[in-house]
Amino acid sequence: MDGQRKRMVVTGREGQVVRSLLERGAPNGLFDVVALGRPELDLGEPDGIDAALGQARPDVIVSAAAYTAVDRAETEEARAHAVNAVAPGRIAAVAARLGVPVIHFSTDYVFDGEKPDPYFETDPVGPASAYGRTKLAGERAVAQATDNHVILRTAWVYSPFGRNFLKTMLLLAESRDRIDVVDDQVGNPTSALDIADGILAIAGNLLADDAARLRGTFHMTGSGSASWADFASEILAVSARCGGPAAAIGRIPSSAYPTPARRPSNSRLDCGKLHEAHGVRLGSWRHAAAQTVARLIGERP
Repeated sequence: MDGQRKRMVVTGREGQVVRSLLERGAPNGLFDVVALGRPELDLGEPDGIDAALGQARPDVIVSAAAYTAVDRAETEEARAHAVNAVAPGRIAAVAARLGVPVIHFSTDYVFDGEKPDPYFETDPVGPASAYGRTKLAGERAVAQATDNHVILRTAWVYSPFGRNFLKTMLLLAESRDRIDVVDDQVGNPTSALDIADGILAIAGNLLADDAARLRGTFHMTGSGSASWADFASEILAVSARCGGPAAAIGRIPSSAYPTPARRPSNSRLDCGKLHEAHGVRLGSWRHAAAQTVARLIGERP
């Protein structure tokens, strides 16, 4: 890059990745991070996307906002499709017109979760939920609109911001002695703050180098895997050490906690391609989770 700070325009205002980018972007020194959400940018109204993004004058666009109500999507698939598929395609088309790269976020839900090992980018997709179908359609819309794209599949995102599993466990532990948590779904817990650091590195690479190997679909999750029950146990163990709430974890099968949308039993993603192409590898989920818990306990009134 030329040494001048670039404008990274991120869709949404309140999402975990957006808020993490706003926090991490300032000290990064390379980017001014601009959050663009409603009313200026409403992904449910695709006709306004072109003008909103054009006026924001991006050097790189991060398509982070999404319809994420996984269970509700089973009965609102058309609405989820508009936000998760139609809008990203329009965003990518604007990026192509402006001649800037777009980084789009996707999910482990594009896979059916039946593979016994971590998923590679080249593995066949087969979403088992409406949410997964709409996110896969979004990937395809972005790829069709511009070659200058990075699609990042991630999973099990948590942070100090918004609503997420880690914060829910801390909240429940304030009023319960035992929390039952599913133990037969495994994945890679991923810090949104670590994601933000990864995005900043990837964006810098895209602006500095036109190489095709830097573009395409990549997996980006925290290092190490866990079941939801493992994740919960770690969260509350750290909380107890920090003087926060604690509770026993009851390990239950998915059948004991039915949901409208089927969750993948295996959400683990192999991230080797990202490290090879971009030099980005997120750190241990346990370390990042401990930092997040300690921060939240320290921020309590």
